[in-house]
Amino acid sequence: MKIQHIFFDLDNTLWDHRKNAYLTIKDLFEQQKIAQLYAIDFEEFHRVFYDVNEVLWEKIRDGIIDKDYLRKHRFYDTFKSFSVDDEALSQYFESHFLDTILLYNHLLDGAEDLLNYLNNKNYTLHVISNGFQEVTERKCLLSGISKYFSTITSADSIGIRKPNSKIFEYSLQLAGAEKNESIMIGDDWIADVTGAQKFGMDVIFFDVLNENRVEENLKSVYQLSEIKNYL
Repeated sequence: MKIQHIFFDLDNTLWDHRKNAYLTIKDLFEQQKIAQLYAIDFEEFHRVFYDVNEVLWEKIRDGIIDKDYLRKHRFYDTFKSFSVDDEALSQYFESHFLDTILLYNHLLDGAEDLLNYLNNKNYTLHVISNGFQEVTERKCLLSGISKYFSTITSADSIGIRKPNSKIFEYSLQLAGAEKNESIMIGDDWIADVTGAQKFGMDVIFFDVLNENRVEENLKSVYQLSEIKNYL
């Protein structure tokens, strides 16, 4: 059957989480005068946070930890790596991070143009995100792209995360879509690509970090505009 339903990952596929997080943490870092008080370089702090956060999100995806553990540890563990053992400070960063990041709503280059293109071709568009439900919905709303989506599925709302096949099944049922008329687009090789493949759903890998994966019959793009070659 012809593709009718397109399911997007959100963070770092459409919504530029890396850029928005960088700007948010820089704001908090400067507000709390971290460089002056602890002689910590911001770029180094951000690099450590990025690595810590990525590992913790991988553990959430793999079912090793829950979101409460992540929210308690990502800033705490970052500060600890600079010999700053201060739970109150780390929780200040955490408590303000999710609200402050929504002040920044940069999209990936070509994201809105692609959504407009697909919408004009009468595809039905959806989101499947491993993020927090309320934050996912607000990201879509505040960045101006919620109007393109018929459904938004967040792992938080059903307690199941990609690559678990059940989240794809749930999202397709919510959308009233069939596998053979649906395709997934995402930047995470395990969550999006492997997850969709195991579920039996077609997928386009957005290789935003230039991983250069090689797999037979893999649909892979490096720019969002290249997706127009497939759809």
